[in-house]
Amino acid sequence: MHVLEETDLKIESGRSSFPGRVRQLLLKHGELIAALTGGFLTLLGYVLGQLTGLSYWYIYLLAYVIGGYYQIKAGILDTMKNRQLNVELLMGIAAVGAAGIDHWLEGAVLIFIFALSGALETYSMAKSSSAISSLMDLQPETARLVIDNQERPVSVGQLNPGDTIRIRPGERIPADGTIIKGETTVDESSMTGESIPVLKKVKDAVLAGTVNMDGNLLVRVAKRNEDSLFSKIVDLVQRAQSEKAPSQLFIERFETTYVKVVIGITLLMLFLPHFVFGWSWSDTIYRAMVMLVVASPCALVASTMPAVLSAVANGARKGILIKGGVHLEQLAAVKALAFDKTGTLTKGRPEVTHMLNVSGSDDAAFTAAVAAIENNASHPLGKALVAYTQTAARTLPEAEHVKVKPGFGVTGEVAGRTYAIGKADMLDPAAVQAFIGTHKSELPEGRTLVYVESEGRVIGAFALKDQVRESSVEAVKILHRFGIQTIMLTGDNEKTAEAIQKETGVSSFIANCLPENKVSEIKKLSEKYGPVGMVGDGINDTPALAQASVGIAMGGGNDAALETADIILMKNDLQRIADSVRLSKRMNRIIKTNIVFALSMIGLLMCANLLQFISMPLGVVGHEGSTILVILNGLRMLRG
Repeated sequence: MHVLEETDLKIESGRSSFPGRVRQLLLKHGELIAALTGGFLTLLGYVLGQLTGLSYWYIYLLAYVIGGYYQIKAGILDTMKNRQLNVELLMGIAAVGAAGIDHWLEGAVLIFIFALSGALETYSMAKSSSAISSLMDLQPETARLVIDNQERPVSVGQLNPGDTIRIRPGERIPADGTIIKGETTVDESSMTGESIPVLKKVKDAVLAGTVNMDGNLLVRVAKRNEDSLFSKIVDLVQRAQSEKAPSQLFIERFETTYVKVVIGITLLMLFLPHFVFGWSWSDTIYRAMVMLVVASPCALVASTMPAVLSAVANGARKGILIKGGVHLEQLAAVKALAFDKTGTLTKGRPEVTHMLNVSGSDDAAFTAAVAAIENNASHPLGKALVAYTQTAARTLPEAEHVKVKPGFGVTGEVAGRTYAIGKADMLDPAAVQAFIGTHKSELPEGRTLVYVESEGRVIGAFALKDQVRESSVEAVKILHRFGIQTIMLTGDNEKTAEAIQKETGVSSFIANCLPENKVSEIKKLSEKYGPVGMVGDGINDTPALAQASVGIAMGGGNDAALETADIILMKNDLQRIADSVRLSKRMNRIIKTNIVFALSMIGLLMCANLLQFISMPLGVVGHEGSTILVILNGLRMLRG
């Protein structure tokens, strides 16, 4: 509907610029303009009345119609749709009741302040939502498709995996892909929240929606538009904006019952005080109208949504994608966080930390032979060995007769000499034991060992370790300060897990934990601690992410993990988890404060009205003023 209105607006502005600008102004600010106009008319009626001593009820009537148009219309439409009374209708009934007993000024003031608070709430929703929904404007609509060295513009939706596109300096990248020519720095702040541009070279991945700053690139498209990370983020944003937090759902259910109770109390007050306390009919009806005003749950209704949307928007700016306020609210209740080790607490890429060479050859020749053979394998450990040995050997010799033994290692021949490189299980047990017995003090503990065997004896070994992320240690410390237990889930043995625990500072670990066992471990942790969160990045983490009270995925993780998780850390920085927890706890504090304040104000104003201490204008100011205060308090979440 809004899209059609905006399209019509553009057409209209093309025909006549002035009517177009007026219509645009009304579409964007109409609710506030109506409220302020109603306020001006109310003030005009009051001033004229004071000057002349006459009643300008028709000016107040105009203030009713113009000032209350948006709110009363919304109330009527909502009542017709849901067949239930709502706050807007309560205010309308109260204003009409005030006019019925000739208190036009009080009714007009009520309409003005109620309309003004409604306009402010609309602005708060728009402001907090726009911080995330503005992502939709970041992706270009067209791309430069390169075919036979010829460029032609095409819609982004027409791009297919394998297509080649050109991206010039200063342009936004239209699709996920890999650089095949060129070098540049890329501004990824829209995706990761990190303001420092990242250097990108050939074979590096680039993401749709990020900015190519200074290089002329040729990029091979990796995914269709609807499968890109950017498109998934937009989809998640739309879902996040429509999903309601538990506190919001409770208040909406409570509101329906509460409105009926208020109507019932008001009906009783129209008669009982006259017969029980001897009030005049004028005072009785007046107090009933005041009760209708002060007992309405406007502040209560506005106590959650501005805070929730503001918190979600704040997280998006920091590279924390939250799929809905419900997940952020649940995160505040989490007592323990379980971490997958590889790719989460660690970088997910093993690196060589120690080398032991007893081959009789110099280190350069030894490492060159190992690298030549491992260069023909694709296992991560093999890649780590190649990366390490290439720093010591400039050129690699030719390897022959290379055979990979999946899960164990690789064999091959270099310069006529045969080598076997891999786990101890693949090699001659006696040779491994002899090597370990002789060099045990030189082999570090808590490392993955890869042995090198040749001519019947082990001639060397490499110790590898998946390096801990720099952000892990600080993130764990902050989580502990929040009183959250941290548990590492790893398939490694006890010694390796213990070494990682000492390095990261996690509270405890569960070693030898196979992927299929992670779900059962999450269930056990839930029984022990209560609500438990799970942090992971791989497809094998998805069942555990789904089982946990809150699933958190690393942004560089597998697509399945990103789909399953409730919160995504766009930059692979575990300190964002601490930011998320801090955000959730602050949001919950603000919501609770708002609810307590709103209920206290309603109770105070109702008692004051029964004791005849307040007039209609004071009741209006107290009631609607409290509504404005809780909205502004919720908007504080935009600042973190």
